[in-house]
Amino acid sequence: MGELEDAVMTRVWKWNRPVTVREVLEDLQKERSIAYTTVMTVLDNLHQKGWVRREAEGRAYRYEAVSTRAAYAAALMNDAWSQSDNAAAALVAFFGMMSEEQRQALTDAVRIVQLPESPAGENPGSAEDGSGR
Repeated sequence: MGELEDAVMTRVWKWNRPVTVREVLEDLQKERSIAYTTVMTVLDNLHQKGWVRREAEGRAYRYEAVSTRAAYAAALMNDAWSQSDNAAAALVAFFGMMSEEQRQALTDAVRIVQLPESPAGENPGSAEDGSGR
């Protein structure tokens, strides 16, 4: 995704609702000079790439994100990692670039993914499992 596409998608993700070209244009114009047709072209390109869906509203469209920014970031990381000829080395290098906050987020994410699934309605460590805790 290019810089302008990212700027447009940032607004679509942030607002988390169907948006018009005019809304995106007006917000972008707070930071830069940009034409209506440029924003319209960018949103059309994002639609063609599958990042947004659109619904006609009169003579215009309302655009809405197909997935979350987190899903987009995950896809980028997965794509970059899959292109490496040494996945372990790529991960070590990536972890070495992380800030302490990012490492903590990674630790939290790994903990969440590794949580054992318990039968429906049971809470590990509860009185129901017989542990007496």
